Amino acid sequence: MIKLENVSKTYYMGGEPINALSGINLVVEEGEMVAVVGPSGSGKSTLLHIIGGLDSPTSGEVTINGQKLSNSSDTELAHYRNRSVGFVFQTFNLHPTYNALENVAMPLIFSKVPRTERLKRASEVLETMGLSKRSSHLPNQLSGGERQRVCIARALVTKPKLILADEPTGNLDSKTGDLIIKLLQQLNREMGITLLLVTHNTDIAEEAPRTLFMRDGQIAKERKL
Repeated sequence: MIKLENVSKTYYMGGEPINALSGINLVVEEGEMVAVVGPSGSGKSTLLHIIGGLDSPTSGEVTINGQKLSNSSDTELAHYRNRSVGFVFQTFNLHPTYNALENVAMPLIFSKVPRTERLKRASEVLETMGLSKRSSHLPNQLSGGERQRVCIARALVTKPKLILADEPTGNLDSKTGDLIIKLLQQLNREMGITLLLVTHNTDIAEEAPRTLFMRDGQIAKERKL
């Protein structure tokens, strides 16, 4: 599903180079759940953004489900981000004036799915998240856990094979965060969705079958259960 070959990413701040990633080699099989942990600035989010096609490496090759992202046009990358991968962010990134149903349906607009079908599919996914009765609520009318479930529904509505979750419990209390992790694990287990999960929480990482420990832009070590 995921193959990174000698991937590096360098940013420049004030003319000084910052090596966010340095020679990453990584293979993730379809259906795997992988946690990525490490201190702030270790390259975790940069790694996720490059896999998600939100950023591009300075050097190296990124191949996702057979598609070489470095050889892809902007149109192909947009299609990849919209169809092949679902994103779950710490800050939710929900449109404040759209209700839950409209937020979930939003990715289908870019897929040019007709409105009736968009709302039908969004409603079905919200139901699987246990949020049918909250579909007409705006984000500020939802709890943090409900907002994150809306985000997960939005990630699922395009039926992706890969979900990238960047600190999905970062803005939640521990009890709600545990429920969100269990939900992501269930999606991975029952739907076979490949899940890459960035977290600072070592308790969460310990539940993943495979954990990558990052430091200074490199995978310092790896643990498998």
